[in-house]
Amino acid sequence: MPHSLWATFIELIRVPFHHEDLVWGIVPLYFSWVVNELTSSRASFSTAIQTGFALLWAGAHWAWVATGHGRAKLPHLGTETLLAVNTGVTLLVLVLGALALWSGLRRRYPKGMRFLGHTRSVAYFMIAIFPIQSGYLVWSWPRVCAIAVFAVPLWLVLHFALMPVRK
Repeated sequence: MPHSLWATFIELIRVPFHHEDLVWGIVPLYFSWVVNELTSSRASFSTAIQTGFALLWAGAHWAWVATGHGRAKLPHLGTETLLAVNTGVTLLVLVLGALALWSGLRRRYPKGMRFLGHTRSVAYFMIAIFPIQSGYLVWSWPRVCAIAVFAVPLWLVLHFALMPVRK
């Protein structure tokens, strides 16, 4: 089982770099993640702006794909597909991105929305689900499990490896 989760995780990371129409969408997310990892871990209005940008960038790409652009075509709506999940995730990402960007620019969070200032986990999840939301892979339990299982170990490695570089 661990080997298959590892292979699934590597597939999620590898797929966007094998399709040129995904590279323009994924590279800014990786850049955003690196910048986020180099900043303080506490929520701030500048990190809310970073979060908003990353979410809007990914959501815009997924909306672009969902409207029939790009090489990958999302499956037709049917009982065997999860197009509703893709659409729901895209809408949620766009709304949260707009809210985070707006909060950062206003320098005020809506009540209970301070989490919008935390960017590290958001960047990881956007990168991990990018090939699924872009239509090159489909939602499946093994992929969801791989994303969940590798979130904490990857965060720990990056946190401690970049600790000397952070303020």
